[in-house]
Amino acid sequence: MRTVFFDVDTQIDFLFPAGALYVPGAERIIPNLARLNQFAARNRIPLISTMDAHAENDPEFRTWPAHCVAGTVGQSKPQSLLVQQHIVEKQALDCFSNPHLPALLDSLHAERYVVYGVVTEICVLHAVTGLLKTGARVELVCDAVMHLDEAAAERMMSGLNLTTTGEVCRA
Repeated sequence: MRTVFFDVDTQIDFLFPAGALYVPGAERIIPNLARLNQFAARNRIPLISTMDAHAENDPEFRTWPAHCVAGTVGQSKPQSLLVQQHIVEKQALDCFSNPHLPALLDSLHAERYVVYGVVTEICVLHAVTGLLKTGARVELVCDAVMHLDEAAAERMMSGLNLTTTGEVCRA
């Protein structure tokens, strides 16, 4: 089964307490994020990594505090997550707003997507929803996601194929 890993918005501004739009507790999932990305690299599994890349006066900042401004430290990924990957920059919550993503997905011929990152009930939800439309199997790595609203995250995850970092990295 052709597998593609899908890393959603694992950027400094979201993952660390000093980040501009910190997701509380997100730093605790960094070891699992790194393990997944490194597993993908070692096993030559394609890795797509979405990244917010906002302009300084981005319209999204009317709803959310300024974050992941293109070219800033906050927009970058932590060093431990840097491996060979396809970077898909986006200026909206939905990674499918990037017109290049569908062609990239088509070129990879995935039968299975392994999804992880932040924020579970927002950007991860958009990624999962879009990936499910491809007809491929989508698995959410439940110990490599972090939420802002626990109840919303639980609702989002109900009915999904859930897995863990350990299960994925044993495969």
